Amino acid sequence: MINSRIIFVSALILFLLCGCVQRLQKTSVHQHNNSATKPTHKAENATNKPAIINLAETNHGKSEVKSDEHAVNNSGRIKVQSVLDEALGFCQAAQDFWQKGELENALEALDQAYSLILDVDTDDDPNLIQQKEDLRFMISKRILEIYASRNIVVNGDHNAIPIVLNKYIKAEIDLFTKGGEKNFFIRSYKRSGRYRPFIVSELKKAGLPVELSWLPLIESGFNVIALSKARALGLWQFIPSTGYKFGLKRDIFIDERIDPVKSTKAAIAYLKELHNIFGDWNTVLASYNCGEGRVLRVIRGQNINYLDDFWDLYQRLPRETARYVPRFLATLHIVKNLEKYGLDSIETVSPLEYETISVSKQSHLKDIAKNIGTSEKILKELNPELRYKILPSDQYSLRIPPGKCELLLSKLDEIPICSPPRSTRIVYHKVRPGETLSTIARRYRTSVKSIARSNNIRKNNLIIAGKRLKIPQKGTVSRAREPKYKHTSKYIVKRGDSLWIIARRFDTTTKKLQKLNKLLNTNLHIGQVLKIPGQKESPAPATKESLRTYLVKRGDSPFRIAKNHNVPLERFLRTNNLTPRSKIYPGQKVYVE
Repeated sequence: MINSRIIFVSALILFLLCGCVQRLQKTSVHQHNNSATKPTHKAENATNKPAIINLAETNHGKSEVKSDEHAVNNSGRIKVQSVLDEALGFCQAAQDFWQKGELENALEALDQAYSLILDVDTDDDPNLIQQKEDLRFMISKRILEIYASRNIVVNGDHNAIPIVLNKYIKAEIDLFTKGGEKNFFIRSYKRSGRYRPFIVSELKKAGLPVELSWLPLIESGFNVIALSKARALGLWQFIPSTGYKFGLKRDIFIDERIDPVKSTKAAIAYLKELHNIFGDWNTVLASYNCGEGRVLRVIRGQNINYLDDFWDLYQRLPRETARYVPRFLATLHIVKNLEKYGLDSIETVSPLEYETISVSKQSHLKDIAKNIGTSEKILKELNPELRYKILPSDQYSLRIPPGKCELLLSKLDEIPICSPPRSTRIVYHKVRPGETLSTIARRYRTSVKSIARSNNIRKNNLIIAGKRLKIPQKGTVSRAREPKYKHTSKYIVKRGDSLWIIARRFDTTTKKLQKLNKLLNTNLHIGQVLKIPGQKESPAPATKESLRTYLVKRGDSPFRIAKNHNVPLERFLRTNNLTPRSKIYPGQKVYVE
């Protein structure tokens, strides 16, 4: 099915490129035929007297002939216009199907639209020619958009990461084994033993290549608290927005991007989603680094067969992303040949061992550690997502060293309740001429040191008039109100859906979906009914009893029937259990609203 789609799309592009040439050839042939037939006509009439008499008829006779020709031409134009309108209707139906997530029906509708315009003879009418070309372009563009944004599946599968060796990868290997990043690689490789066994097991469960377990080495150096300039955090370097998409919670108490278990599951979900879009692991990795939107924009400027060679796409990516894939492939080369690169003596740290206990008390890790005979450092290492080493007040799954569960349960009443630190809110101030940090600090009742730290100011007196400064102010902790939506609608989960896909389809976020549907995680099952925030409840589909029946007549088509009854083509097809390729016949009974 996929191969036939790819062949079809390639044919479309070729057809587009050849369109202008075909029209030029047609015009040329038409002119040649006209010039060739005139002498023949005269020659025949030279020996055919009845023909001469006919040509010598009155002007009234000539006007009748022209009138008949005009009527025939006008009838032909109306027929062609009707076909073009029908093709446009199928394009709109394809868009409706696509917005509802019905990919196959969308593509079938576009196929049907394309087959309609293939047989259209515009008879050199400029208006009809332009309409046909516009439709041809619209159909091919929408097919490309569908494949580019959702289902570009080519030569990759879940178990195939092509490990090649070229000059870009060799340069990264040298940097990791002989250059300035050798110490970084060694430290990262040592830390990998703490988290990689769990990552490998989760990748196997998901059916993804275990080689992806080395991705955190180039993302964060297997450092759970690594923070990038772009505010990406954790082993897998999630930025807040992408973390939200995949269900990673972030509030005053916790930031699940730092949790190695939760962030690993989120990263696997993200990688699977990217693989469904691109199909090629090299492109997936590039998208993981700079976002699928950026890569798709580069792809759209390429030829349709761009994925035949990822390294052609590589040349057009941002510098950081361009290095990302070679760094990952270099890592795979090194870890598979440690002895060759003189790194086989490195010992990795042991995996973390722990038990989990559910705690509903807002306590500090320091107090818990004291009561169960362990160190605060160990508890923090087991629960890195706790931002201030304080448990949230609601139920929390706390990781503790093995064999400490019963002791903690017995000591829980003795552990004091701890309040979180007062939150800090930020206001902005535009520096006026003559102002100093000390005058600004007095005005906002804060300190010069706090302003300097918030704005990365190294010298206390170095501020410029017109610059906007962040002014940190202490305030009370305010809880976000539970969102109230005037309208909600219902959505039934289908095969291939994920919380992120549904959120993007309905222009919302996974966090809002989880809150509204009281979901503890991002797992869904087929047939599950979800509430969609901010959407009006769709009217219940009309029952067959409430619909009128219509007997199909000769010359009818689904498009014409839907148009005559002012019903969208997509709704008419759905009501009658038809697809864009379905045929109807005279005498058939269909339902209309």
